[in-house]
Amino acid sequence: MKAIQAFFTSDLLFRFSKDKVALVSFTVVMVLVLCALFAPLIAPYNPYDLTSIDIMDSEIPPLWHESNGDERFLLGTDPQGRDMLSTILYGMRISLAIGFFAVLLQAFLGVSIGLLSGYMGGRVDAFFMRLADIQLSFSTLMVAIIALAIFQAGFGAELYSKLAIFMLILVIGIAEWPQYARTVRASVLTEKHKEYVDAARVIGMSPARIMIRHILPNTLSPILVISTIQVANAIISEAALSFLGLGMPVNQPSLGSLISSGFEYIFSGSWWITVIPSIVLVILILSINLLGDWLRDALNPKLYKD
Repeated sequence: MKAIQAFFTSDLLFRFSKDKVALVSFTVVMVLVLCALFAPLIAPYNPYDLTSIDIMDSEIPPLWHESNGDERFLLGTDPQGRDMLSTILYGMRISLAIGFFAVLLQAFLGVSIGLLSGYMGGRVDAFFMRLADIQLSFSTLMVAIIALAIFQAGFGAELYSKLAIFMLILVIGIAEWPQYARTVRASVLTEKHKEYVDAARVIGMSPARIMIRHILPNTLSPILVISTIQVANAIISEAALSFLGLGMPVNQPSLGSLISSGFEYIFSGSWWITVIPSIVLVILILSINLLGDWLRDALNPKLYKD
């Protein structure tokens, strides 16, 4: 109760309530997340239910279209005859899930390595930092494309379609851990020479306990900021991989696979299949990035200006 009361009376919440961009960004993100979570309740149709899909309803334009709109489909239909509104809501669930769990994996690996590297120093630090340098020399997309292409070629498209979401989380998560490791290491190098850490050593605390109970809480602010931005980056990576045919399969649509499936129809007049999911993706990424930028400034007194 005290923690909740402290949060509602904190300076951070006060700053948030006074920042219109942060409020709008947070509202947009929460609306999209809630729409994705409650997609089975909100969506007019279930895009996974083949009995509700009719191929004769394919490429129906949005309701506001001049002549061919259908009142059953507010945002039109895709090439398979699925309702675009329903498919976007379900697709957002997959995109957000991949972004969230990939960032959890990134944070776990990066924070663990950063803590160990910064606290132990010496050869341990040198090994992990050189490994991070090698990792950062490759782009996330390049690593993901190579790994997913090898898996798809080696195990077949059928098995890949079943494990696609897990493979995307694994590949995107492993590819981005150096961002966390470098940030946490820098904080640990600063914190480990302070008096409270020396006092913990004197009373006989183990290095693991000192790192987790004393040093880690003082590195949470930059971790929180990085995580916000990395969720957006992970969603973008998933969308790009799906667009290239290495992401989610057509029968498990994400925002990226929806954009990809409709791209070949954009010049034939069925622009809504690609454009509408693209707009939703842009709004989601922009809102998360704006929220992350505000959080970065709010948690850093040197950057924040009243």
